[in-house]
Amino acid sequence: MAAMDESVLPTVLRLERELQTPVARADEDRLLELLAPDFTEVGASGRAWDRESVLVLLREQSDDEETSPIGIHDLRGRVIAPGVVQVSWDSDQTGRRARRTSIWCERAHGWQQVHHQGTPLP
Repeated sequence: MAAMDESVLPTVLRLERELQTPVARADEDRLLELLAPDFTEVGASGRAWDRESVLVLLREQSDDEETSPIGIHDLRGRVIAPGVVQVSWDSDQTGRRARRTSIWCERAHGWQQVHHQGTPLP
């Protein structure tokens, strides 16, 4: 079996980091580029989200000046199939920590996140 092309990892990891920035989270046009139309999320709360509900949440958060930045720790990625990358990292936001996993797929207009899950850490 041929080795997976890992040259895409820096691009996808950069996009994952960008998605956690206040600038990207406040830019709905950019979010529509980064989050696939069929995007799903299972939040650290256990709640399931789709792209539209995440856009509403991020709109509310970007209007709230109290929203704290998201710390990203141990960011890593692996190619799991051609055009499919799994990204894992730990988040820290005002002491709330979670282990996070995202799936990114290469689509016609570039890489898009299709799934994200957060699991609380003690």
